[in-house]
Amino acid sequence: MQVIITAVGPDHRGLADPIVHYVTQSGANIHEIQMYDRDAEQLFAMLIRMEWPDDDEPVAILRERMNQIGEMKGLNVRVWSRDEHDRPPRIALCTTYRPEPALAVLRDIRDKRLSASVPVIIANRNACRGVAEQFDIDFHNVGDGKGNPDNDRIVELLDEYEIDYIVLARYMRIFPPRSCWEFAGGRIINLHHGLLPSFPGFRPYHDAYSHHMLTYGATCHFIVPELDAGNQIIEQSTFTVPPGTPLEEIVKRGESDNEPTCLSEGVRRVIDREVELRFHRVASTK
Repeated sequence: MQVIITAVGPDHRGLADPIVHYVTQSGANIHEIQMYDRDAEQLFAMLIRMEWPDDDEPVAILRERMNQIGEMKGLNVRVWSRDEHDRPPRIALCTTYRPEPALAVLRDIRDKRLSASVPVIIANRNACRGVAEQFDIDFHNVGDGKGNPDNDRIVELLDEYEIDYIVLARYMRIFPPRSCWEFAGGRIINLHHGLLPSFPGFRPYHDAYSHHMLTYGATCHFIVPELDAGNQIIEQSTFTVPPGTPLEEIVKRGESDNEPTCLSEGVRRVIDREVELRFHRVASTK
């Protein structure tokens, strides 16, 4: 069974040793190990992706052992396996203003094109509360009056709802590095409303328009701590417009049709295990 362990906490010596020692002595086959050391913040983070002998020790017992090590070392340790539970993966949709991407995912689940469930929508604005009500989903607005999110509360909700994948459906805030490390290993999926790597940032339609582009697009990619999305692209979709098309029409077409399609297909590829993240790169599993 493939298992991902992440550990995050204050940096000091000897943090990785007890975790690595335990899993190797238990017969795990480590496929990937990544360690981060942010000197400026004195923060340590680690990811292990491994094949775990769950017939000998269930993942729930491994989680207990890792929590014990975490308490001893001052680390927040998470143990996650897609195959631990006999149920469809649980998705948390994170939104700000635009409802179309979240609606595309929810409709694909409803119409059985996507085998997953969405128990919660987490937002920094109230704009998508109606979407949650329409699909009878719990809604939590974690933003203040200016839309600044309570990132600690987000993590609490992700744990409370036992979330497998976090989908940033035009969530217009940067997911903090610590949260990215805590849910590392291909568990955070983002929709960017432009073609990466050419048009990053918050105004990709405007940037592409200023370069007189005729082809516009959207990118669905894994979020990786402190790295760009160059090697984490899951899906890209494009549309072409005639010369002289007004920017407003381009944006409307992209937001209403192209972006939702891109996100839904990207999420499907992950849920159906066509792709996964290995060493910060998207790899085909077929």
